[in-house]
Amino acid sequence: MQRHTRRFTAAAVFAGIAVLATGCASTAAGGAAPSTEAVTTTERIAVTYPNGIAVLDGTTLETVKEFETEKFTRVNPFGDGRTIAVTTSQGFQMLDTAKPALTDLTIPATTAGHVVAHDGKTLLYDDGTGGTTILDTGAFAGGYASAPTGDRHKAASAHHGVSIALKDGTLLTTVGDKTARTGAEALRAKGGGWEQTAVNAQCPGIHGEGTAQGDAAVFGCEDGALLYKDGAFTKFAAPAAYGRMGNAFVSPTSPIVVGDYKKDRDAEGYLLNAVTLIDTAASTYRVVDLPAAVQYTFRDVARGPGDFAYILATDGSIHVLDPSSGEIARSFPVVEPWKGPVEWQDPHPAIKIRGDVAYVTEPAANSVHVVDLASGKILTTARLKHTPNEIAVASD
Repeated sequence: MQRHTRRFTAAAVFAGIAVLATGCASTAAGGAAPSTEAVTTTERIAVTYPNGIAVLDGTTLETVKEFETEKFTRVNPFGDGRTIAVTTSQGFQMLDTAKPALTDLTIPATTAGHVVAHDGKTLLYDDGTGGTTILDTGAFAGGYASAPTGDRHKAASAHHGVSIALKDGTLLTTVGDKTARTGAEALRAKGGGWEQTAVNAQCPGIHGEGTAQGDAAVFGCEDGALLYKDGAFTKFAAPAAYGRMGNAFVSPTSPIVVGDYKKDRDAEGYLLNAVTLIDTAASTYRVVDLPAAVQYTFRDVARGPGDFAYILATDGSIHVLDPSSGEIARSFPVVEPWKGPVEWQDPHPAIKIRGDVAYVTEPAANSVHVVDLASGKILTTARLKHTPNEIAVASD
């Protein structure tokens, strides 16, 4: 099986569609290459709110600049330590957090979806076409004046999908159509196209991805999980007919993938109370029930120091999970107790980790906190003018 591919510029591949801008603030220097003036190397984070994005200093949490956007956007680290890909109705708009500027550069997409940065490649998935754009993660080293050149893959049918590029050149991408998602395939570039090297169609509702130590990749299924390692897929079955994993939380120095887990198809809301632990080295899969107080959503798990999983639960505490044992090693309070969202897009607490600190949002207080994960102490708190929703760390 082959898929067509070719080198492209984002403006050219979408014939007649110019590189677009959506909602740039008047103060943004969009579209231009970085000026000769010095730009900061300080950690920056991006926080969304209705109709806007704020760029914050990662240490002080000072708001460096705000930009007007659409009502709801998503923010995804591009992987270069500076750029955030903002998913809008027009495509993937590039936010330069160093300058900062919401640039005029948008890589068009019918329905902008997942952004995956791994081992020097960043992949942008268009749910509306099933198209994957494959770019070098350092594509914006020279600025944002023009669309970068990269490769393309087009799925047989459009669906809500995701793609990963592995170190050996393998492209992993989901398979599905507008009615269902069924699995994943592994592809290698050959003769101007793509040659299928492996496929697995036993992963209904495939969603989310993560790459663990040794370039072992995991996808979530509605009845377990799917592992790709050493050129082959392995399907893990959930302990019940329905056991959905939708997101994978990984560390490049750990073979164990921590996945979220939903065990009741008909459960209302988005709160979860169990995790999956997948040891990609031993090829094992298990589900661990969490203490009753530890309920979370897809925004509330991150890997951090010691390769532990840090779970921000509705009781307001961060619970530190040891993936090797499945036990909670310790817990410490950070925010006030909170309730799960009615819709997944609704503002609710989120956690991102960089090094030894966590960035935690507290929408009920319009606040963002910097938390020292060693001591459990809050180092800095900033109260924002707006209610924070999604958060991304530029250096992720």
